[in-house]
Amino acid sequence: MPVEVTWWGHATCTVEDSHTRVLTDPLFARRLAHLRRRRGAVPPAEARHADVALVSHLHADHLHVPSLARLAPGTRLFVPRGAGRAVPGLRRLTHLGVREVAPGDAIEVGRLVVRVVSARHDGRRLPVGPRRSPALGYVLEGEARTYFAGDTGLFDEMAKEVGPVDVALLPVGGWGPYLGEGHLDAGRAVEALGRLGAPSAVPVHYGTYWPIGMDAVRPHEFHAPGHEFERLAARHAPGAAVHRLGHGESVRLEVAR
Repeated sequence: MPVEVTWWGHATCTVEDSHTRVLTDPLFARRLAHLRRRRGAVPPAEARHADVALVSHLHADHLHVPSLARLAPGTRLFVPRGAGRAVPGLRRLTHLGVREVAPGDAIEVGRLVVRVVSARHDGRRLPVGPRRSPALGYVLEGEARTYFAGDTGLFDEMAKEVGPVDVALLPVGGWGPYLGEGHLDAGRAVEALGRLGAPSAVPVHYGTYWPIGMDAVRPHEFHAPGHEFERLAARHAPGAAVHRLGHGESVRLEVAR
């Protein structure tokens, strides 16, 4: 059975594997504080249905309580350890099965195993708040091994901890003209792809949200990361197939084992 990946924009993806539907970092907002969705429609109602939703870290563009509130009743929701203390709004989501997780956890969801791995990123609920929760990545192990990186920089243990994967969902940009520490740009994402040895990659976390009033400030950082990742991967990771999706587009990947 193939794995199917749908990119809804930013870090929000649906991964279907082994008859199990996984949703990453759900964000269904047209506007978020100073950010406006500039490309792609808000994900349709079908995107809210999943067996499990994964939250990589506490930043509001990854843990967005109003979007989580729109998930179908009974959806399991995995959030970083300490999220309940840092984000009190999670306590209102009584229609979901909320579980706090940390690196090293492995949880069965249907026919999948969801393995929790580390990320190199500031996991606090910004702009204020103590560093109480780790930033996470996830590896979905079913017919394929699919890595959702969340937000992360490169780290020495990446290849060992994440392990060999078949599909890598890698952030290649951001929502503003400059990327801070703990992020992958297109070049660093290609380096991560090389470390992981994944034969298929889907670039995410770019070309969706941008600060209001900053359309003319380094606009290539909004438009170019997906194309740049594809170009650099062809040069430095020629064994990997890059699937650059439009918003709402899907790709079905056959996995050779």
